[in-house]
Amino acid sequence: MTLPIERLLKWYEANKREMPWRETGDIYSVWVSEIMLQQTQVKTVIPYYRRFLERFPAVVDLAGGTEQEVLKLWEGLGYYSRARNLHRAAIRVMDDYDGIVPGGLAEFITLPGVGPYVSAAVLSITRGLPLPVVDGNVMRVFARFEAMGDDIRKGGTRTFIYNYLERIIPHDVPGDFNQAMMELGALVCTPSSPRCVECPLAEGCRALADGTIESFPYKSPTAKAPTYHVSVGIILRRGVKGDRFYIQKRPSKGHLGGLWEFPGGKAEAGETPEQALIRECREELGCGVEIVESLPVVRHAYSHFKIEMSPFICRLESGGGEPRALENQEFKWIGMDELDDYPFPGANHKFFPKLNVYLKKTPRCPGP
Repeated sequence: MTLPIERLLKWYEANKREMPWRETGDIYSVWVSEIMLQQTQVKTVIPYYRRFLERFPAVVDLAGGTEQEVLKLWEGLGYYSRARNLHRAAIRVMDDYDGIVPGGLAEFITLPGVGPYVSAAVLSITRGLPLPVVDGNVMRVFARFEAMGDDIRKGGTRTFIYNYLERIIPHDVPGDFNQAMMELGALVCTPSSPRCVECPLAEGCRALADGTIESFPYKSPTAKAPTYHVSVGIILRRGVKGDRFYIQKRPSKGHLGGLWEFPGGKAEAGETPEQALIRECREELGCGVEIVESLPVVRHAYSHFKIEMSPFICRLESGGGEPRALENQEFKWIGMDELDDYPFPGANHKFFPKLNVYLKKTPRCPGP
């Protein structure tokens, strides 16, 4: 049976959630929302989206902001390359397109961080281009409706679904069709315990008819995410402005690029967390540190690995020299009241409350 598009669209009109980006047809605003929504839940995105648009209401404002401002507003949302690429793309729009976000596929898809998915979502919604969106929700709906057992992790499966949807997407309301498919996957055709009795596609759904809904979609297993043991040092010293600690900025490219952090790194085989920190500080900063106190271990998950982070309150080793960051790496000495001025990884935020408690307990911090 062919996908019942009219029933799907009527269901969407009656059941779609209220979202701030659905209140506008502005290409820039929808673009920001789609970047934020990648691998992130709607309820998480909404407050970030509102704050971001309040500070950067138009592409010219975003292009005029600094990367640090952008990362600070993105702090906690994760996948920070999205923020850096969005900022770079805004600058590109100002330089190459006179500040007007291009509405054609050939131009829009070349912007940093914009690929087939973002292009299809943004341009179908704001420019009416018949480009189908293929995300996890859409693939799940399609796989169940067609009882398709192909592995959705494979690019060929995604291409097959895209080509199928490209043939049936309504040219008059492609944006509504895409949003309806995604909304159906998010609200009804959920990964577990789908509410099939509410589904507008139930009548023609092959998996439902066969009683095999829970078998679809097929997703090949992935390797177990490794866990890394990481030590970080909060190097405190007493100065004229009170207790200060050392932070350094990560390179703009790579994992957590452009964020600020405390020195440290992964433990090597056979090392204790304390030994790892002392070694890392000597290698990274060229100085020795003495551990004063440990804070509770922090556990944090990223997309492809996990970490167990051991934070330590430290002081500089007497006669061990001053910390010197790696070449071209920016560093600062800041106080607790300045933490909010810098974007940090989410894992760091988990030990900030304990750090604050420690500083209040010991107002005169250890010094070299």
